[in-house]
Amino acid sequence: MTGRFDDQAIHAILSEALLSGRLMAGAKLGEQRLAAVFGVTRERIRKVLLRLGHERLIETFPNRGAYVVNPSIEDAREIYEARRVVEGGIAWHVAERLSDEQQTVLRAHFTSERQAHQHRSRADSVRLSGEFHILLARMTKNEFVIRTMQELVARTSMLVAFFEDSNASECAVDEHEEILLALESRNPAAAAHAMMAHLALIETRLHPRAAPAGKADLLPALNAAIEAYEARAK
Repeated sequence: MTGRFDDQAIHAILSEALLSGRLMAGAKLGEQRLAAVFGVTRERIRKVLLRLGHERLIETFPNRGAYVVNPSIEDAREIYEARRVVEGGIAWHVAERLSDEQQTVLRAHFTSERQAHQHRSRADSVRLSGEFHILLARMTKNEFVIRTMQELVARTSMLVAFFEDSNASECAVDEHEEILLALESRNPAAAAHAMMAHLALIETRLHPRAAPAGKADLLPALNAAIEAYEARAK
């Protein structure tokens, strides 16, 4: 696998490994080890790790390195409570003002979500699911709301990876369609209710999971992520 991946590919592969839930919470992501796996310099790996840290998929510490995040189920409950408070209002706001152009954008995005689920791409499903919520926030045209949602969604992605069963993505897609139908009906109360029900249902699907097998070695998770990435690239 020496040297055949650019920085974007390395980012996609590491995202896949992280969002698949195959890595142990708190595991160290050593620059030297990753550089050897991908056949690139440590500087390039460091750049990708910094991006993953900015996206809240990992934690980075000065002079200590990068680590898989280690969230608690209590963290998850608190974040989803915050999301219900914020996103019920977003859904209400968007339903009142949804334009035909925005409706077309949402429908196209939902189609991508459905396709990602059908192709069983865990990382793409998690990413697109989060983008659906950020897309709605952007439709409010309120920068404070947008930044708040970007932060909440970033914190949510790894919670889903650790605490939600991979088969639950089908439920999430169906729930997004319920939200979309309520938005398309221009019914603010129905849209807010569908959004809050969706987030509450996600919370009920969050359960602590046993640490993955082979947790001491990053290579099995990385190899699986590389295989998934190359399969999608064909």
